[in-house]
Amino acid sequence: MDEERETLQRIVSTLVNKNDEIHNFIDMLNHTISNVQVNSSNAISELDEEFDGLYSVLHEMKGSMANTIQQEEARKIQALQDQLSQCSRALESSEELLELAVQSLDIKNPVELLEASRQIKDSVTVASAFRLSLKPKVSDSMTHMMVDFALEKRMLQAVKFLPVPKAPEIDVAACLVADNCITISWRMPEEDSRIDHFVLEYRKTNFDGLPRLKGEQHWELVDYIKATQYTLSGLRFDTKYMNLRVQACNKAVAGEYSDPVTLETKAFVFSLDSTSSHLNLKVEDTYVEWDPTGGKGQEKIKGKENKNRSNTASPKRSTNSPRALSRGSRDRFAGESYTVLGDTAVESGQHYWEVRAQKDCKSYSVGVTYRNLGKFDQLGKTNSSWCIHINNWLQTTFSAKHNNKAKTLDIPVPDRIGVYCDFDGGQLSFYNASSKALLHTFRTKFTQPLLPGFMIWCGGLTVMTGLQVPSAVKTLQKSENGLGGSTSSLNNVA
Repeated sequence: MDEERETLQRIVSTLVNKNDEIHNFIDMLNHTISNVQVNSSNAISELDEEFDGLYSVLHEMKGSMANTIQQEEARKIQALQDQLSQCSRALESSEELLELAVQSLDIKNPVELLEASRQIKDSVTVASAFRLSLKPKVSDSMTHMMVDFALEKRMLQAVKFLPVPKAPEIDVAACLVADNCITISWRMPEEDSRIDHFVLEYRKTNFDGLPRLKGEQHWELVDYIKATQYTLSGLRFDTKYMNLRVQACNKAVAGEYSDPVTLETKAFVFSLDSTSSHLNLKVEDTYVEWDPTGGKGQEKIKGKENKNRSNTASPKRSTNSPRALSRGSRDRFAGESYTVLGDTAVESGQHYWEVRAQKDCKSYSVGVTYRNLGKFDQLGKTNSSWCIHINNWLQTTFSAKHNNKAKTLDIPVPDRIGVYCDFDGGQLSFYNASSKALLHTFRTKFTQPLLPGFMIWCGGLTVMTGLQVPSAVKTLQKSENGLGGSTSSLNNVA
């Protein structure tokens, strides 16, 4: 009995679900019917607007051409009337001469007859009647003002609904990924003069292949592209690939999207490791800021000496611990090692990132280090860390540091510093990120994975990752390597 009841209950549940599905489907069909009616009415309204516009153009053309005919009529009539007036005046003068000549025939005195004959002869010689052209200046034909719309009629009779544009074809060979920009090119499978613009969509992905439908970021859109090429600039390549697709649009409708393409956009991406940063540093993803109140609860060091130390003590002094250097785990930096490291190590390849310091930053360092940097160590003061250091305390100093040795850099401090690390080639270079001018290069053989390192005192640093090695840096590297490069007294020390 219970089994039959349970079976019946399942049937009831199934029927309820099916009825709900049918009800939902009926609602959807009714909604679709309503949409068809609304969209049909909108299409008819748009059709009326298009034909009204066509009628308006034809009416305007008719008025313009009729006006041209009327102007030609007025010109010809005026020319003929001018010629008619000339002929009338010439005829009147000729009739007067004729009457005078007939009267002169009755003169009996030979002398008088000779004089009258001479005067009439002179008048005839200059008479306007004998200088007239007895041919109309203009013809009465208006055939040059006739029109033949046979071709246009055939064109109008061929008018159909606007066709849907075909899907563009992306030219993968012409696409370019460089300098955190993507230039994508495409073409139409056949010429279509009615295309008004293109729409480009792109999204980041770590999946190598055709775009997945689920688990991916949403598409970003660039609309109203008039050309068949577009460059996406200022990108952050925090994924390995980028999916791209294009659709063509005419005035009324958009066509199908092109087959999407996947372009490789790999770059070095990391965040700042807040778990091991100095307590006086406030870390958020790729931003670190000096916080003088953050270290109040940190471990007391050197007893009374630590109690008397100011929260903004100068970072020039350093406390080194041999035990810290040999420690395998990562403790928080302490003492005057106001340091934070990146959370991702460089183990091979060529990588690039940039750093921007706040204008009021008193002291900061930018570089790399092995994992064994001690909790009291400072960047550039060990044989396993390399950096450039900027000190704006009292006066500005700019130097490259390694193994507790410093080399002064007699160049202006840039607003942004670019860091180029060629792990396999044993090269660490720093650049003016804006001009790509070389600031300094370390050359050595890296024997362990490298972590990006940053020291900050009184101020803040913003780290920009997901950047490709700029083309200008690649060119400078080739030039520098081809010339043998510059060697510093700080280099070749590991």
